[in-house]
Amino acid sequence: MVCCLGGGSVALCTQILPLERVSGWPEPPRKFSSPSKEVSTQWGTSYQVNVDPLGQNIVGDAANEPSLCIDPNNQDRIAIGWRQFNSITNSFRQAGYGWSTNGGLSWGFGGVLETNVFRSDPVLAPDADGGFYYLSLTPFPVFACDLWKSTNGGRAWTRIGPALGGDKSWMTIDATTNATEGTVYECWSVVENQYGTNIISSSPDLGRTWHNPSPIPQLPFWSTMDLGPGGELYHFGWNGEGFWLSRSTNSLQEPGSLVFDLSTEVDLGGDLATISPINPDGLLGQPWVAIDRSAGPYRGRVYTLSSVSRNGSPVDVLFARSLNGGQTWEPPVRLNDDTAGLKAYHWFGTLSVAPSGRVDACWYDTRNSQLNHTSELYYTYSLDGGTTWATNRAVSPPFDQSLGYPSQQKIGDYIGMVSIPDAACVAYSATFNGEEDIWFLRVDQPLVIRIAQSGRGLELGWDAVVGRTYCIQAIPNLKTSWTNALNLGCLSATNLLMRVNLPISDRVEFFRVVRE
Repeated sequence: MVCCLGGGSVALCTQILPLERVSGWPEPPRKFSSPSKEVSTQWGTSYQVNVDPLGQNIVGDAANEPSLCIDPNNQDRIAIGWRQFNSITNSFRQAGYGWSTNGGLSWGFGGVLETNVFRSDPVLAPDADGGFYYLSLTPFPVFACDLWKSTNGGRAWTRIGPALGGDKSWMTIDATTNATEGTVYECWSVVENQYGTNIISSSPDLGRTWHNPSPIPQLPFWSTMDLGPGGELYHFGWNGEGFWLSRSTNSLQEPGSLVFDLSTEVDLGGDLATISPINPDGLLGQPWVAIDRSAGPYRGRVYTLSSVSRNGSPVDVLFARSLNGGQTWEPPVRLNDDTAGLKAYHWFGTLSVAPSGRVDACWYDTRNSQLNHTSELYYTYSLDGGTTWATNRAVSPPFDQSLGYPSQQKIGDYIGMVSIPDAACVAYSATFNGEEDIWFLRVDQPLVIRIAQSGRGLELGWDAVVGRTYCIQAIPNLKTSWTNALNLGCLSATNLLMRVNLPISDRVEFFRVVRE
């Protein structure tokens, strides 16, 4: 759908994308399985999430539109929610979920929130104490959302209650140390909801009660949200004519309906990409906003990203940043670094910021498929606040994005990414098994080792994650292959900056540090 604005209200809505409609019929879960896969590139291994109790692939089901959350106090605890189709032959979808206790190396599939209940648009987020929350849309008998909570890392979920909302809802939770900690923010589309142009609300008590919904300037939709270092709320979406960033700070002073003190149009160099043969019934991505809440030099910067159509290119990933809280914006930057004019699709662009201030971006990419029949998950990052970006990496093998469609002809409308100190964690849908499945990938950042002379020895130094194990290896020359058998020793990091002193040896010439 595209909504054109007139006189500050929705004047015309023309449907160009199917809305969430109850269709098909519930089918029992599939009973047949096949060996699950681990798919790898040189940049990491993807692990299947929607597996049976034995960790096997479930033959004949489908899963897409994943959202993930990670416990901020224990990054080995991860949960992912998605749209679960028990059969690829119909479009009846439910709210699937899975969990991991070992950082995504293996997964348990818990089934669905409610059996035979039609659900869509899953969004997950954690609170400051490691509680997980699952926002889910139910379009029958009217479009509405409810909120669920897990206190055991996503193994089991309990319904908290209704959460207002409507089609294409989104959620973020204040997990800062400010007075607004524990506030849940929810927004939704101007079409198919019970509240007209009132499209955002907040809950001061983690979803138990909700304030009356409010409008957002320019009425953007298909939106995402993030929080600034002081707990200020940023909302970013598309209103049919442009991208708009809105900021609310009134919840910092007093409870009640949200009031926005800033609304600015953001130039992303084109229009939001929607209809295409790549994902016929779905979006080609959402507008994303992410804020630097680190203690570093870029704290408070506002970053936006979306897959956009422009200048004859089907879809590019464009990034723009604001250095003053969203008031003004620098010109957009194209993140996909392939040659322009190839007619490739760079879709499902996704953005997040690590606690260190590193900016991560990922997307599906058809640059290596001559007829755009296959996509790969691509990734890049910036260590200097979005000024420069690493060379694009293909972090997944190619997959045919059209395989295993449920009756609804799409692979969802978005994927999910969360940035942690030394990695970007991605939940995405792909067809490595010949059907749509959910996959988890951890893209580790390269370790940069600093070497200095220390007395009669050497000092090795590197940035570390407290509690993670690092192993020091040595080889006499570069003709020798690196192996774990060459470990000089392993240690668990106790500081963000690790230093190890080693004696100088006439035999050893090269050192490296690897994560376990």
